[in-house]
Amino acid sequence: MKRPFRAIAAAALLVPAAAVAINLAGPAHADVQICEQYGSTTIQGRYVVQNNRWGTTATQCINVTDNGFSIVRQDGVGNTSGAPVSYPSIFIGCHYTNCSPGTNLPMQVSQISSATSTISYNFVSGAIYNASYDIWLDPTPKRDGVNQMEIMIWFNRQGSIQPIGSRVGNATVGGRSWEVWQGSNGSNNVISYVAPSPINSWSFSVLDFIYDVRNRGAINNSWYLTSIQAGFEPWQGGVGLGVNSFSASVNGGGQPPTTPPNNPTTPPPGGSGCRVDYTANSWPGGFTAEVRVTNTGSSTINGWTLSYNLPGGQQITNSWNATVSQSGSAVTARNVDWNGTIPPGGTVSFGYQGTLSGSYSSPTSFTLNGTSCARG
Repeated sequence: MKRPFRAIAAAALLVPAAAVAINLAGPAHADVQICEQYGSTTIQGRYVVQNNRWGTTATQCINVTDNGFSIVRQDGVGNTSGAPVSYPSIFIGCHYTNCSPGTNLPMQVSQISSATSTISYNFVSGAIYNASYDIWLDPTPKRDGVNQMEIMIWFNRQGSIQPIGSRVGNATVGGRSWEVWQGSNGSNNVISYVAPSPINSWSFSVLDFIYDVRNRGAINNSWYLTSIQAGFEPWQGGVGLGVNSFSASVNGGGQPPTTPPNNPTTPPPGGSGCRVDYTANSWPGGFTAEVRVTNTGSSTINGWTLSYNLPGGQQITNSWNATVSQSGSAVTARNVDWNGTIPPGGTVSFGYQGTLSGSYSSPTSFTLNGTSCARG
C-alpha cells in the first residue's frame, strides 16, 4: 500500500490503513485481475503493480497487463474535502517492504547520475480523481514504512480536489509550467506540482523535480530516493482510468549538478541573504525557542523553508507560526499561509516548545531555502 495515512485534499482528514504490502499474484505474463485490498503482482520482471485500496472497504479491481493496468471496478466513494479511496499504481523501488525485482533503490541523491521515466495515462470523464506520479525520499535508505518527503506530480485532476497544504507559487520544471503546493499530511511532508492542463504522456528526468525540491531546502544530497510510482487517486468513480505504459531507470555513479538538468534557468527561491536570531529559554526537562528570520537580500522571498539541527537531547513537542517537523536532530520549519512573504529587510518569527534531556545548547547553523544564513 502507499502508506498508513493519505490525505490529499485536507491535511486534517487522515485515514488509517494497514502497513503491510502483500503479493497475491505471481508475475504477470497475461492479463491478471486483482481485487484484493493490497494485492500486487510484478510485470516485466521489473515493476510492481498494486491495487492499494487503502481508504475504503468497497470493492476495487484492476486489470494488469504486461505494460500497465486499468481500473475495471471502483465502488468506493470518498469525500472530496478529504482523502481519496485508493492509490492503484505501478512502481519501481521499495514500498512498505515490497521491493520491485532487482531494484537498486534506495539510492543516495548524491550518487544518482541519471533518473529518467516515461509514462502514458488513459483518462476518463465523469470521475473525480487525480493522475498522481509520486517520488519518495527519506534521510535513510528506508525500505519500509512512511518516507519523510513525497514529491507529487499531478498530471491531471478532475473535480473539486486539491493537493495537501497551500499553493506557494509557480515553477518551471522539466521545461513545463506547474503550480507548486507545499504542506504536510501529519505523517510526511509533501511538495506537489500540478499541471495547468492534462498531460497524457511524457518522458522526463525525475532529477528535475528532486533538484527543485532540494533547492527549496526540503531535502539535501544525503537523502535517499526510495521509489518512483505512477497511478491514480480516485475519490468517486474511475473505471477506465489506466496506466498504458510506465518505465523508470535510476543510474548511480555520479555527483548531481548544482542546477537541474535541462532546466538551468530555474532559480532557487528566496533572496541572496538571510540572518537568523535564535532566542531560547530552558529549564530542567524542557525549553522554548523563538526564531526570527530576516531577509538581508535584495529580493523578496516568496515561501520559505528553514533547516537546521538541534543538539542532542532536544525534542520539539508543539510549535506556532510555522509548520515544524523533526527527524532525529534535523529540523525543518516552513511558513504558514500568512507569513510566507519576506520583503528585503523584513523579518518573520516562529517558535516552539520541547523536552530536554541533559544540558541545553542552541543550534549553530541555519539554511533558508538552501542558502546559509548568518547567525544574529
